[in-house]
Amino acid sequence: MKIQVLGSGAGGGLPQFNCNCDNCKGYREGKPTIKRRTQSSITISEDGENWVLFNTSPDILEQIHNSPFLHPTKKRETKIKAIVFNDAQIDHTTGLLMLREGCPHEIYCTKEVNEELNTSFPTMKMLQHWDGGGTNWHEILPDSTTKFEIPVMPSYEFYAHALISNAPPYSAHRDKPRRGDNIGITVVNKNTGKRLFYLPGLGVMEDHVFEEMRNADVLLIEGTLWTNDEMIKGKFSNKLGTDMGHIPLSGDEGLIKVLDTLEKPRKILIHINNTNPILDESSDEYKELISHGIEVSYDGMSIEI
Repeated sequence: MKIQVLGSGAGGGLPQFNCNCDNCKGYREGKPTIKRRTQSSITISEDGENWVLFNTSPDILEQIHNSPFLHPTKKRETKIKAIVFNDAQIDHTTGLLMLREGCPHEIYCTKEVNEELNTSFPTMKMLQHWDGGGTNWHEILPDSTTKFEIPVMPSYEFYAHALISNAPPYSAHRDKPRRGDNIGITVVNKNTGKRLFYLPGLGVMEDHVFEEMRNADVLLIEGTLWTNDEMIKGKFSNKLGTDMGHIPLSGDEGLIKVLDTLEKPRKILIHINNTNPILDESSDEYKELISHGIEVSYDGMSIEI
């Protein structure tokens, strides 16, 4: 399986247009240890020609431009053959509108996400009038056991796992999320058993999630915030990370403690907020991560299983 990180940042990316935190300021001033980061998205492929896109970042056009393997080779075509949504967050779905010329798109998501994208944030509904009817929806069941398959990756099967996080800020279900509003996805090679587990948003560590993490060969997991009160201390927001549906990396209840117990997977962070000190590779926090055997993904990162 070929895995390409198109975007490694959280909402707003780095630099965020209205942010002058240490990282955004440092990047604008040319600090070499801070990278530009677009909003989170990955794409995977079996053959290197046909790609399954996970989430459609608002930065999707820039991401495609920076990824020659996604460029068309015919007069009109797209290498993106299917789109999987982990949730209905703005930073994961807005880019669908930028892909309207490629309609119809094959969309895989839960009924809860499909509902949001046809009502509260009707990106899918808006595309109904484009070529071929916009989108073809394939329902994902977030029960961890019901597999779904995507035709362009015939050697792989996919499983969705319900996660406790939060519904989008625009949603009527904000702060009272439903099962299916947020999912992690496992991709399994039928022949080798090799597994990718992708979860760019996680608010609570549950036993079934930990077990899936433990069995993965590659774990791409959110690393949004370093501390739970990072946004409050920096005077960027009045919310804790857990209020927004994100487990922080540090602290007694942080993800680093959990990741330290995992022996099998390659551990890679994604969906990292611009305020997070790990995004400066000269920081003590970044060095601490590396000492724990945890990697920080970056735009353009290539991974193979």
